[in-house]
Amino acid sequence: MSHILIVEDEEVIRSALRRLLERNGYEVSEAGSVQEACDNHRLDELDAIISDLRLPGLPGTELIKRTPTPVLIMTSYASLRSAIDSMKIGAVDYISKPFEHEEILSTLKRILSGDSKARNRSRRQPRPNEEPVQGMVGSCDQMLELFRRIRKVAQTNSSVLIHGESGTGKELVARALHEASSRKDSNLISVNCAAIPENLIESELFGHEKGAFTGATSTRTGLVEAANNGTLFLDEIGELPLDAQARLLRVLQEHEIRKVGSVHSQKVDVRLVAATHRDLKQFVREGRFREDLYYRINVMPLHIPPLRERGNDILELADSKLELTCERLGVETMRFSADAIQAITTYPWPGNVRELENAIERAVILSEGDEIAIDLLGLDVELVRIDGKNTWLVDAQQQEKNTLEIENDPQEDLSLKEYFQRFVLEHQDHMNETELAQKLGISRKCLWERRQRFAIPRKKKQH
Repeated sequence: MSHILIVEDEEVIRSALRRLLERNGYEVSEAGSVQEACDNHRLDELDAIISDLRLPGLPGTELIKRTPTPVLIMTSYASLRSAIDSMKIGAVDYISKPFEHEEILSTLKRILSGDSKARNRSRRQPRPNEEPVQGMVGSCDQMLELFRRIRKVAQTNSSVLIHGESGTGKELVARALHEASSRKDSNLISVNCAAIPENLIESELFGHEKGAFTGATSTRTGLVEAANNGTLFLDEIGELPLDAQARLLRVLQEHEIRKVGSVHSQKVDVRLVAATHRDLKQFVREGRFREDLYYRINVMPLHIPPLRERGNDILELADSKLELTCERLGVETMRFSADAIQAITTYPWPGNVRELENAIERAVILSEGDEIAIDLLGLDVELVRIDGKNTWLVDAQQQEKNTLEIENDPQEDLSLKEYFQRFVLEHQDHMNETELAQKLGISRKCLWERRQRFAIPRKKKQH
């Protein structure tokens, strides 16, 4: 049986958490402060600690410094900076109040799986090659792996194909590759293939001779030639016409270009970085993309995860973007309200980091005070608090009421199950999984897990 210590000065919340954990098979101890926890408990012998961030005397993060035992930080204060700082100094995870009982149980289960103490120690001393690359923010496993690959592939001349949804930062990855390479003192030429008219793309990329076509009044150097000895970044490469694809293939194979209207070729030394949000394999099957070119550019694939799959990164990104936006617009430092934080972490961000940046800039411009309210973000999100007894930890009075109801109703899980089943079955015909999760105020992963737990299959699409 795992032994958990709860460090929380609010007795109502502490008692509610104790009952929740004991009902789920954990041995639980309590403390009202960091000092009490250190005086009355052998911290190194515990399996995990759940601590409020703000406590009488020392803050909850002090526990991270005093023991290798994993520390899960929770707080009802809308402080993104505190959350980020606690993660940086070694907190194994961070949960903001109000939160679902299911969320804290699943987080605790994940923390306790494997060698959590060793993993927690490793968080305090980041392994080599895990520090974020310049200009990028992220500490989730997917981003750390991306950073590692960027540093590794940057030292080569291999072609790179970056996959990622719109707004995830594909150009930032290309720039990071260039800056970390031996070509950093030469040009990085960025081209959005979707933004150039099809009849001009070859001229733009490869240049043209005077008189090569109507309007060609002088010889022009193409972007490929301009990137000689440097890096050429082709964004949305899936939009390249087939003729231009054939010319690009020759550049990669023979390391030479021929301007439109010229009979002479010239050598170029260019490192190609391409990006797309399209399925190029499907394009190949449909005849819209050359198979030989696909294998030439896909030497080293890099995947940028969408923002909705990056966990606590969104808090770090939001805080960073808010600070930069305030500085750029010349306003005093601002903070997010608790509801705004909840909305930021609930919203699926189809436009990813670019949409987050725009929402924050709009909110900073419109805000009348130093706190950004949820309505200023302009997000189409509804914060749903399910009326089951074990759904949200709220303020102390509401939690006390919920606790009394839980004690009188040993079947509290049924209310959540019934609500969930009814909502999903009634709405899955006209909502996709992202919309269902958004309306329920949970992640897609949590939606999937509850489908499994409550045996609610996804509705099969009719063909």
